[in-house]
Amino acid sequence: MKMKMKILLALVLGMVIILAKPVAAQDHGFGLGFVLGEPTGLSAKLWTSRVNAFDFGLGVSVGGDRISKHDYYYNGEGRVHFHMDYLWHSFSAINSTERFPLYYGIGGRYNSGGGYDGSFGVRGVFGIAWLPRSTPLDVFVELVPVFQLTPFTGFGIDAGLGIRYFFN
Repeated sequence: MKMKMKILLALVLGMVIILAKPVAAQDHGFGLGFVLGEPTGLSAKLWTSRVNAFDFGLGVSVGGDRISKHDYYYNGEGRVHFHMDYLWHSFSAINSTERFPLYYGIGGRYNSGGGYDGSFGVRGVFGIAWLPRSTPLDVFVELVPVFQLTPFTGFGIDAGLGIRYFFN
């Protein structure tokens, strides 16, 4: 991602935080934000109950293939990454005055470009979120083992750090 784009994204996120009206920390509704890591891009979350949610990501991956290579060739270009996961949250796993739910889930990902055309994989998601009180934000970090299905099979790992703004 170019430096100008990073600066623009930081400014937009800063304005959202400044202009946000104080509300309870979000464990419902729809949130949209950014994730840095593998991939880097947009992150969205849609709560379906008090403990379950769908998680979506659309971004770019610029790192090489972290899956055993076999006869597969990664050409060094960036690639487009899309994923969707179904998550379960445990709000009682960490005893704190703040809310730090642990979460886990399963989903799928699709990569295209950089030699990854038509690349599908199954994701297992493990993470922790921080739902700060009196803000419409969540901050999260996650580790995501991936079982690559096409065009070859193998194991890899994705990881990310992100923030989302929840709309009422």
